[in-house]
Order: sequence, then structure tokens, then C-alpha cells
Amino acid sequence: MHILFWIIVGFIAGALAKAVVPGEGPGGFVGDLIIGLIGALIGGFLFQAILGHSYGGWIGSTFVAFIGAVVMLFIGRAISGRRMV
Repeated sequence: MHILFWIIVGFIAGALAKAVVPGEGPGGFVGDLIIGLIGALIGGFLFQAILGHSYGGWIGSTFVAFIGAVVMLFIGRAISGRRMV
């Protein structure tokens, strides 16, 4: 059930991160959402592993997922060589 929660929050955070990170990724809108979802899952896992919890509730969890999604989108843009304008 915990992973399902992070998937739902990951899609929300991926969409929010897509709105914040400039440019278009190599996979377009859907690719950015998937990269954002992966970042959200990794962010949630890291916060839980390091802090022992991943902030309670939807707002805290979405914030953690959002940070992970933004980082992954920036990494994806850097790797693909796309300009962020």
C-alpha cells in the first residue's frame, strides 16, 4: 500500500515539477511525468531511509516527491543535452 501511495503522489509531483523545470525532455510530456515519478519514488525512499520517515500526510509527502522529481528532471535534461530555456 505504501508504494501505491508514492506512485499517486509521484504523478502529482511529476506534473508539478514539469511546470517548474523549463524545457522539454526527450520523452515529451509523458516522459517527463515518468521521470518525475521515478524521482518522486527515489526521493521518498531516500527520505525514509535517511530520516526514518517521509514526512506525514499528503502535503509533506508531495513536497518530498516534488523535490525528487525536480532533481530527476534536471538530471534528465542534462543527460539528454536539451537546453533548458
